Amino acid sequence: MARNPASRIVLAWLVTGVTDFTFSSVLSVVFYGSTVTRLFQGVASVLIGPSAMQGGTSTAMLGILMHFGVALAWTAFFALVALRSSVVRDLATSRYGIVKTAALYGPLIWLVMSLAIIPLFTGRQPAITARWWIQFFGHIPAVAVPIVAMTTAGLTVVTASPDRPTARTARESR
Repeated sequence: MARNPASRIVLAWLVTGVTDFTFSSVLSVVFYGSTVTRLFQGVASVLIGPSAMQGGTSTAMLGILMHFGVALAWTAFFALVALRSSVVRDLATSRYGIVKTAALYGPLIWLVMSLAIIPLFTGRQPAITARWWIQFFGHIPAVAVPIVAMTTAGLTVVTASPDRPTARTARESR
């Protein structure tokens, strides 16, 4: 695993982008009877409006680019917070910390995206349906777990006792 923060962020971003791409694509095709093209045209429609749905491959590619851009933003944000906040870092590097942190961060991402960012661009509030809840919980394994696991890998956790301070890597503390 890469040790420097920039390498961890890039790796986490790419894995998160691919994992979430796969998750959302499987949902769209297998469970919702749609296509990957239509899924990412829908993503592009947040930026360019409803005409994206008739834009063909080019708007689907724009949607994929946007998808990876958003994954980079959320990955970089978490890395910055984890590097600067001992509370987040301690939670993420505690026992089962990846899962605990992801259980908070994944839904937070979905809440911000679906209730603030997307409505800001589209002027429409989301319908809170079963699909919305699937995304809410799906963001834990498909988005937040790779972000948290990969950005915190190799961080040093300092544990101190009155007589002896010690340091170990985050991986050793899990």
